Parts: sequence; structure tokens; C-alpha cells
Amino acid sequence: MEAGMEPVPRSAAPGTPPSSRLGWLDALRGIAALAVVFDHSSASFLAEFRRAVMPEFAAGRYGILVFFLVSGYIIPASLERRGDVRAFWIGRVFRIHPLCVVVVAVFLALGLAGVVKPRGGSDVVGAVVAHVTLLQELLGTPNILMVLWTLSYEMAFYLLVVALFTVRRHERSAAVAVTLAVVAAVVAVTGVALPASALSRLVGTGPLIALASTAVVAAICCAGAASPAVRVVGGVLGGVSALVLVAGNGTVAVWEGLVILAVMFLGTAVHRAENGRSTWRHAACTAGVVIACATGSAYAHGDESHFTWRGWISAFLLALLTFGVGLAARERRIPRCLLGLGAISYSVYLVHPVLLAVSDSAFGRSPRDNPLAELVFCAVLLPLCALTYRYVETPGRRWGRVLVHKGPSRLLAER
Repeated sequence: MEAGMEPVPRSAAPGTPPSSRLGWLDALRGIAALAVVFDHSSASFLAEFRRAVMPEFAAGRYGILVFFLVSGYIIPASLERRGDVRAFWIGRVFRIHPLCVVVVAVFLALGLAGVVKPRGGSDVVGAVVAHVTLLQELLGTPNILMVLWTLSYEMAFYLLVVALFTVRRHERSAAVAVTLAVVAAVVAVTGVALPASALSRLVGTGPLIALASTAVVAAICCAGAASPAVRVVGGVLGGVSALVLVAGNGTVAVWEGLVILAVMFLGTAVHRAENGRSTWRHAACTAGVVIACATGSAYAHGDESHFTWRGWISAFLLALLTFGVGLAARERRIPRCLLGLGAISYSVYLVHPVLLAVSDSAFGRSPRDNPLAELVFCAVLLPLCALTYRYVETPGRRWGRVLVHKGPSRLLAER
């Protein structure tokens, strides 16, 4: 999941340092990253504990939902602060892609060396295109890394945010959250929904990748055009494409895909209330509807293989509680360890599956609980992520800022 979102200033008392205003977001990212790592690594090092706990509490879903709340809180504000769709997309590309490309390349290299076993199909070109767009989860393509599926929902959210911005409906985030949540509940209760990967089965994975990728690229290019009419067309095209893919081709249940989007727009509604662009009562009502619809949807969905409604609901409610506590404590000093962990949380999220795959290949999975192995894994993971943050993430973000401020022509002229 894409962590480490670009912070945006919010209203605060004069003289309050930026770190104290925004540190709570880093703290949430750090907590979320550790939850996801624990969910995956426990399968290798704490199997007995995992079997006992995970049906009652889905730690991975908890972390992911916290990440989505943070994304919803910060991403639309970043776009609106800039007021420039082109700058927004450049920032997103240079924030997400550099580390993603490096981690995937390392994983594939380890696969060629026989150390790990990458997932994937026979259509290499289609898989590459799908992953470049970040929509592979919604295009019927196996994720090369298991955690990459969340980036597809992040991308769908970006497309919807840009769509609302271009048609000047970005202030309606609460209404969007309520609508998505209600539709999710109707789908879950009635069972009226397309099966997983329905569009891929209908038109074929290759044609769908080509069609959707072309539409998304056109939407991004048009949304940043000089002409207002072209911007609107591009924004609407991207937003419609995102909704169609989430509703018709995800591998998670349709209701959960819609709830994920609703949760992100709930984060946006909270940000608007905090900055006086809406009311707290409005945000609270939105939260109430999203909570009722999400929990009702999970309960109606029942228990299926790796999904239990109890584990999902407890994770969902705790994620909301964690976000609320972070928001309430935003003026307090945040421990430096959480700030540092939040800074490298995107690296933690993407790097840990690779390290875990290497560990499983070299040592196998422990049939019994081995807490020491879990601690050793984290002790190796965190310094490694500090390096990827410094040498991959930071330069990528720097290049993105240069490209935004100077523009492509001036950047090429200086090389």
C-alpha cells in the first residue's frame, strides 16, 4: 500500500512546528506498516498464534485500512493545494514508482536465480503494462508481490479524486463516501454483483489491459490539459474507468472494494471538517453511515475460506479508532521512533514480502511459534528499509519536485 503520502499543512496555532502538526500521520503509517508486516510474517514465524488470532482480528486488513484513511485524509488536500492536476500526477508517479520498480526488479532477479518463485502468467507484456499503471489487481493480472493489490485501489481513488476536482465536485467527498458505502451494503445484502474478474472473463485479460491502460493514460493526459473542456473529459474518463474496474473486475468482493473507496473518502471528509470547510457533525454522520454499511456488508458476506466477518469487522473498527485517536492526539509530541517508522513505512510495506520470501526459501516456515525469529526478521527489515528510503525513495521524490517546478523542457535543457 502506498504509504508516506506527501504532507500538507493544515490550520494550527501560530508557531506550531510542522512536525508536531503532521507527525500523527507518520505515527499512523508506522503502526499500519508494522501490522501488515506482522500479518504476513506471522505465517512463517508464529503459525500457532496466527491460527488462534487471525479469525478474530485480521491484522493485515487493519493496517491497510489505516493506510487508506491516511490516504483519504491527505491526497485530495494535496491536489487541491496545488490546484494543478499535472503536478499531482507527477508527484504520485515519482513517489510510488521508483521504489516499486526497484523492489519488483529485485524480486524478479531473485526469481531468475531460483531463490523465490514470482507469481505471474504467460503474458509478460500485459503484466508489465498492468503493473506500470498500478491497476494490475483490477485488470485480471496476478500481483508480482502480494502487497501490490492495494496500490490498485489507491490508483482508483486518485482517478476518482481527479475526476471530482475537474468537474468541481471535490467538496462533495462526504456524499461520495455515503453513496459508495450504501451501494456496498446493497451489493452485500442482495448478492447482486459481478463475480471476481468478470470483465477479464468477458473480454479477455489482454484486451482489457490494453483498453483500460489506454483509457487511464488518456485520462491522465487530458486531465492536465490547458483546455477546461478537455480536462473535464479526461477527469470523467478516469473516474468512470476506476468505478467500472472496481465494480466489475476486482479479485476482492465488490462490496469490499466499494467500502475501501468509501473509507478513503471518509478520511477526506474528516480533513474538510478539521479545516472548517465542512462541519464535524457532517463528518460524524458520514462516519456513522460508512461504519453501519461496512460492518453490515461484512456480516452479510459471512465466512469464506480466508475471510471471517468477525476478523474483518474488528480490524475495520480498530482502524477507525486508531485514526480517531491519532487525530485527537495530533497536537501532542510524537515519539521519534514512530516518526522514523512512518517515514520508511512505504519501504517497509514493499520490501518485507521480498525479505520474507527469501527467509522462507532459505529456512522454511516454522511449524511452531518462534518469537525470536520474528524479532530477528524485523531487526533485519527496518535497517534495510532505511536504506531504500534514503537511496531510492528520497531521490525519486526529489526528481518529482524538480520536474514539477521546472517543467520537462527546462529539466532536459539543464542535463
